[in-house]
Amino acid sequence: MGLTDALLSTLSELLAENEIGVARLTPRPRGARLTDQAQQEIQRVLDALEVASPAEVSLVYANGCFAVRRFADAAEVYQQILELQPSHPDAGFNLGLSYLRQKKLREALVEFTRVTERQPSLAEAYYQRGNTYDDLGEHELASTDYGRAVGLKPDYLQAIYNRGLVLARLGRHDEAIEDFDRVIGLRPDLSNAFLNRGASLDELGQHDQAIADYTAAVEFNPSNSNAFFNRARTHYYRGRLEEAVSDYSDVVRLSPEDAEAFNNRGLAFDELGDYPRALEDYQEALALRPDFAEARSNMGAALEASGDVEGALAEYIMALDAAPDFAAAHYNAARLYSQTGDLDRCARHLEDAVRLAPQLRDEAAADANLGWVMKLRRLQWSWQHAGGESG
Repeated sequence: MGLTDALLSTLSELLAENEIGVARLTPRPRGARLTDQAQQEIQRVLDALEVASPAEVSLVYANGCFAVRRFADAAEVYQQILELQPSHPDAGFNLGLSYLRQKKLREALVEFTRVTERQPSLAEAYYQRGNTYDDLGEHELASTDYGRAVGLKPDYLQAIYNRGLVLARLGRHDEAIEDFDRVIGLRPDLSNAFLNRGASLDELGQHDQAIADYTAAVEFNPSNSNAFFNRARTHYYRGRLEEAVSDYSDVVRLSPEDAEAFNNRGLAFDELGDYPRALEDYQEALALRPDFAEARSNMGAALEASGDVEGALAEYIMALDAAPDFAAAHYNAARLYSQTGDLDRCARHLEDAVRLAPQLRDEAAADANLGWVMKLRRLQWSWQHAGGESG
């Protein structure tokens, strides 16, 4: 056996050991990667091959490049193979995957479609084309392809799971729940299946069942910060503020860069009347995301509740600097300008608030600080309108 053959044999063994695929690729779920050690071992063999046989056109070599995320190099070799063998059973599929990993989605779509035409019973081709449609935002087409994959392979867990995800994005939560039920039947310990089923249950108003699913998700994966986050949000919605604080605390422990979690825990502290801790959380959120207008406005509300009207007004104005169309901040600024007697600024912010969120009109009319401003503005408009007609 020559050096090149020996190296290709070693590379084949490494690809098989790491479940990459010696012929047709068997990629890991999205986000999952080889260990650093495995990547280094494969790269060493590739380096040796490139010295021993620089012009090597081999499916195994291309798959090795794919394994270490050299997707453009892999695609070049797959293309060379297809030039020699246009109907190669694996090179077209692998080329589609290389394009998909490079975010060349239209090219990937063309290749997977060719594969489905040549191999209409290949469930993996429909699954990967479904992934491509999903990345393109074509969720209905993605759902259809995942369904085709499942029709060919009824226990195709990844296809069932991904179809559940796209059905949820499409608002078809009953169908999504059915898919997550099937996934849990196949993999009863899959944390994210419970997480996503819980999210669909929440959307359907079945909040207690959703909380049960989020609880199962964190039991199977205590590091699943998204499950803690969703459970916290549902607890907050149900008025279970202490439980919400506890869960958001787990989120910030697991994901200390999550500005949304700090902001939301601040809201829970706010509802509990613990304004100092609410303010601390809003400040943490703003340290992580300085343009976080909602956190800025929430800090204004906590300062207002603490009696610091001047500080609150400053926060509402800074929230509007970050998000000029933030209706709630305009509304709150109008209230405080009314209290300080600055009617011009009050009126301007109130007009912006009602323009951006017309439902605030009735709330403003019933507000002790804003109701009379609304009446005054109506009177001014009537006088101007009458003057225009008489002129």
